[in-house]
Amino acid sequence: MIVVTGSVTARPETFEEVRRLSLEHVDRSRQEPGCISHAVHVDCENPLRLVFVEQWADRAALAVHFAVPASGAFVRALRSLAEGPTTLDLYDASKIEKL
Repeated sequence: MIVVTGSVTARPETFEEVRRLSLEHVDRSRQEPGCISHAVHVDCENPLRLVFVEQWADRAALAVHFAVPASGAFVRALRSLAEGPTTLDLYDASKIEKL
């Protein structure tokens, strides 16, 4: 499984647009093959920062997701509305038994 984390900090005047675009992106991504989960959360310490947490079946599914034109448009839109740089980290993970 591939775990993706990312974040964007909106400018105060762009937060609602960033939030709207992010929710649309999450909803669209959840319909894609290989998407296990896809969510966006507001950071409790910085309410202008949105944090994304995603799980994908494998790198192939994630590559298809990144190739979707709407995904690229979403990233470009976020960058234009952000306070600073966006972040994106990928992790190769496997579930372990409960401790």
